[in-house]
Amino acid sequence: MEHIEHLLPWGSPGIERRLSVFRFGSGPRKAYIQASLHADELLGMRVAVDLKKRLRELEKEGRLNATIELVPVANPIGLSQMFQATHQGRFDFSSGKNFNRDFPSLAEKVATKVTGRLHATANDNVRIIRAAMHEVLAELPQAASALEGLQRLLLTHACDADVVLDLHCDFESVLLLYSLPQLWDALTPLATRLGASVALLAEAAGGDSFDEACSMLWLQLAKQFSAAAIPMACMATTIELGGMADTGQVEAEAHAEAILAYLSELEMISGEWPAAPLPCCEATPFAGAQYAYAPHTGVVSFLKPLGARVNKGDPLFDVFDPISDRHTQVCATTNGILYARERLRFAQPGLWLAKVTGSEPIRHGRLLTD
Repeated sequence: MEHIEHLLPWGSPGIERRLSVFRFGSGPRKAYIQASLHADELLGMRVAVDLKKRLRELEKEGRLNATIELVPVANPIGLSQMFQATHQGRFDFSSGKNFNRDFPSLAEKVATKVTGRLHATANDNVRIIRAAMHEVLAELPQAASALEGLQRLLLTHACDADVVLDLHCDFESVLLLYSLPQLWDALTPLATRLGASVALLAEAAGGDSFDEACSMLWLQLAKQFSAAAIPMACMATTIELGGMADTGQVEAEAHAEAILAYLSELEMISGEWPAAPLPCCEATPFAGAQYAYAPHTGVVSFLKPLGARVNKGDPLFDVFDPISDRHTQVCATTNGILYARERLRFAQPGLWLAKVTGSEPIRHGRLLTD
């Protein structure tokens, strides 16, 4: 195991923040796994504890056939952001920006570097493009903030990986995956092993999140250089492992083993794992997801459990205003699965309270909220 430490830029006098990357194994193929980019989503960090332990063991046994990089704490900035005993790990205190938005888009600059150099051999093209990605990242001007520096470091480690797993969780949630439609077939075994209930697919969800910064470039270049052989060389996905409170040992160990079993299927790890169970979920368009909001403030009473299958018109939650006695029942506007709920029980303007999958697109434009 190699422990790599990066000093983040723009530290204050007496204060330094470092990003730790743990590298296991070796070989031309690579998997990159990071946890808790939203630093208050600690379930991924808990799973990373078990992944680190198991990868150490597998490396000692000589069973790693690829390079596997693990970043257990992907956001040391947000990890320290406590306000009156409440963790605020989603938004950077300094800028107000979401830690998982606005990652650098490299496609245009990479295209300039590879023009005239690509041909009909996919493996050579992948090598050329990955080298150009590293060149573009190295040539960017000095980071203007600690957040910008952090994002570039994460992308530098992930951009040449065949598989990128970004481990998150929601407030209260079933296990689900976000990814590009073009990657779903390759990611289905991972979803199956994890026991995912939902998969949400979008070619461009908006917001330039980390997983799309890793995978969208390949799609964009393949369209631009249609005569060249450019595969989807990076299988990137955001995994919502569950809810924020789901940090139990049994669940974490099971998630870690599912990830390792998937890497074994990709022949990055040698050994035997149980066969994958039957497919457990059907992918739906991210544009088909309903984000349910309250029409006024008040105390919230949820009427359906997480994972419940609902039909259009089914009640999702009640909102009660204790002063005016106003009572509103909010219902599903699509048929699907109730896959996430807000952890707070007081409705506030502009904040979603429940999310329901749907097979028919009902939203347009930017799909990701901040």
